[in-house]
Amino acid sequence: MLSGLLAHRGGSKKSKAQDEMRWGRSFTIAGLMIAFVVVASVVTMHHINETERERCFERLYQEAGDIAASIRRSANNDRDQLMLLSQVVAQYEDLADPGLWKLLCSFDNVGMMAQVSLLLPDNTVIYGPGQRLDATGTLSFEQEAAKGAHISDRSTSLINPEEYVLRHFMPIIRDGQVVALLYGVILIQHFPVLVGMTPYAGAGSMYIVEGKSGNFLMDTWHPGQVGNIWDLGTRKMAPGYDASLLKQGMIHGRSDYVVFISRTTGEYLYLHYQPLGINDWSIAISVPEKVVFASSDFIAAIFHKFLFVELLCFALYLLWLFHDVRQVTAEKQKRLEAIQNIHEIEQLLFNAHERNENLTAALERLGTIMAAGAVDFWLFEGGSNRNYHWQRGEAARERSSDEAPQLSVELLQNFATGTELYEAYNSEKIATFLNPEVAQRLHSLVMVPVRDVVSGQLSGVLAVSNLKYDALNVPVIKAMSFSFGMFCNNVKNRTELQEQGDRDRLTGMLNRNRYERDLPQLLERHSDDLACIYIDVNGLRELNNTKGHDLGDIMLRTVAQGIVRYFPCQYGYRVGGDEFVLFVPHGSEDELSYASAALAQSLLEHNYHISVGIESAQDITDLAVLIKAAEQKMYDQKRAFYATRERRVMHVS
Repeated sequence: MLSGLLAHRGGSKKSKAQDEMRWGRSFTIAGLMIAFVVVASVVTMHHINETERERCFERLYQEAGDIAASIRRSANNDRDQLMLLSQVVAQYEDLADPGLWKLLCSFDNVGMMAQVSLLLPDNTVIYGPGQRLDATGTLSFEQEAAKGAHISDRSTSLINPEEYVLRHFMPIIRDGQVVALLYGVILIQHFPVLVGMTPYAGAGSMYIVEGKSGNFLMDTWHPGQVGNIWDLGTRKMAPGYDASLLKQGMIHGRSDYVVFISRTTGEYLYLHYQPLGINDWSIAISVPEKVVFASSDFIAAIFHKFLFVELLCFALYLLWLFHDVRQVTAEKQKRLEAIQNIHEIEQLLFNAHERNENLTAALERLGTIMAAGAVDFWLFEGGSNRNYHWQRGEAARERSSDEAPQLSVELLQNFATGTELYEAYNSEKIATFLNPEVAQRLHSLVMVPVRDVVSGQLSGVLAVSNLKYDALNVPVIKAMSFSFGMFCNNVKNRTELQEQGDRDRLTGMLNRNRYERDLPQLLERHSDDLACIYIDVNGLRELNNTKGHDLGDIMLRTVAQGIVRYFPCQYGYRVGGDEFVLFVPHGSEDELSYASAALAQSLLEHNYHISVGIESAQDITDLAVLIKAAEQKMYDQKRAFYATRERRVMHVS
């Protein structure tokens, strides 16, 4: 008996020692795993930050090059305009002729030029009918003529000395002699508007700097100020960057990157500069550090959450040493399965904005793992309310607006103001969220808002119904709302990109691709009553052939602006070089004819002519018939127009 007791005590001590050793080993392993996760997270975030930094530099380089090319194109266009004008001016003996200045004044505010002026050999400047001044001391005809066609560096305005301007000079040659200099005045304070670009999606700033003088021609980081980059002093550079290299790089027309601290905001600015290709100018783009690392900061937040979850899992693992092994193991297994299922759904949602079947597959997968009776997802996109539905035993699908249940206004308002969960386990409470007849078929309902992961705005609602109560259900559904929020953000981004691709770059109206894609929807939505307006611009080809495509582009933009003004409809397209098609649901032909006449009258002020055909119909079965009828009326009007004049004499002032 004694030996047995001693043996039992000895076994207990040995077992306790083994347990302590096992606990110590488990704690050590857990500590090493935690350290590994932390180190791996730090290393990964460092790699992500470096990747974002390189992407930023590449993007700054690309956008600076694109903007520089755009400015050069604008300058070349202005030069072409001035060259044509110089040839016209050379034919006038009297450079103060009112007829000449009527022509020259018509080119004010064309391209980048705010005004057109003449510099005479005696340094007299004519800048309008009967308007002249002595520019001696500011402009030298001899010096400027020696440079030929060129753009000057920054100088003060002759009319308003407080304004800085650039001058685009073009010699006027008569009988082999330079008799005057024609130049266009570019107002530097209007330069950002003339360039018309927003680098880095509006988060970046643009600069144009004269290389040798350091004078700013553009500085959108300090709006309203036009100073000198060297007068601002030396900025404190980030480690690894040299302030003197920035100055030398701009002086010698190099291309490079720098990172320095802004004295305005106190944060790092990432800047790329490169030669502009005009004079010794350099173009630069900067972007704040918080913008550069916005994506990595977001990823860091996810990493922190992931790390927290990992630490929680490790804590649960350590608690396994003090709790029933089977119970803790079963719970852990259940969680791992949930994470795996969520991961699978996230993979489906990753590209669901491109493959619609992945969205319905994700709903079916969610309903299956939750053992639910049905899953619904309402997507609020572009003002529409789309419902995707899965029910046990049926395939998931998108339901029509008449078939889908409507969410209560109160529920949507609560979700929009911050409520994160609605759950109910009886039909009476469910009836406050959905239609009563729908609520009668449900005995449980969990609903969560789906918010855009970037803007935080309400983008949809996810609902799981007829599921058994489980403590894990609600957290899983709430976790899924984030994945669906990523999907909503992808849908929004794709829609915005598609909208950009659907716009005609010259006129801003919808293009031919969008036109052909919208035709089936127009027939489906507005077949009951629809009017078609077919517009053709008369004389575009003749204008392009005689005056150049720049004036043709101005004509098309002017006509498009008039169309938008007099026909503010949703469906307006440029379908060809000089053809526009509009659709107006429930449009009165009398009202449309009145708007058409007003449009045509307004365009006559520019000496532009259009031909218009209007056709409306009800209970339409073939949209092509409606379009063809409007097109034929347009052609009838066009033939009548050309019957009164010959094409070869068509021109636009």
